[in-house]
Amino acid sequence: MEFYLKSRDNAYPCEVTIDEDNGRYTIRKSDSSGEYFNSPEELVAWIRDNWKSDDFLDPEEFESMLNKIKIYLPMVH
Repeated sequence: MEFYLKSRDNAYPCEVTIDEDNGRYTIRKSDSSGEYFNSPEELVAWIRDNWKSDDFLDPEEFESMLNKIKIYLPMVH
């Protein structure tokens, strides 16, 4: 899965990649720096801790991405 989200603070989009076949779990932030993770769960946790919908030009696009990657969130009972 790859997602491109237009940030409010830069012309370049943020990029989220969850590639289980190749073990790639990466984020490119609006300042072009990146984060690499060992698992999709770590990546999703980082997103929840560091980004919010109003960081992006289209908050619904961010929420849509969260809905698609929520399968990697730990189940809470």
